[in-house]
Amino acid sequence: MTTATLTTKGQITIPAVVRAALGLEAGDRVEFVQLETGHFELVAATQSVSALKGLVGKPAKKVTLADMNAAIARKGAAAR
Repeated sequence: MTTATLTTKGQITIPAVVRAALGLEAGDRVEFVQLETGHFELVAATQSVSALKGLVGKPAKKVTLADMNAAIARKGAAAR
């Protein structure tokens, strides 16, 4: 198990073996994703937004702007 120590400023140094496994380099960003109370996952946030293309399939039915506006109006009215 690899460990790191939290400084008084709330900073940690990610150990070299972890950086290598995640493919992290200086300047890269990481995300902390909460899996459950007290458990987080460290995820490298190095992919470009174009990598998300195709992640979500196309809807079975096309939705028009009028449909979207009507749905927004319904939800807004229900929230009052």
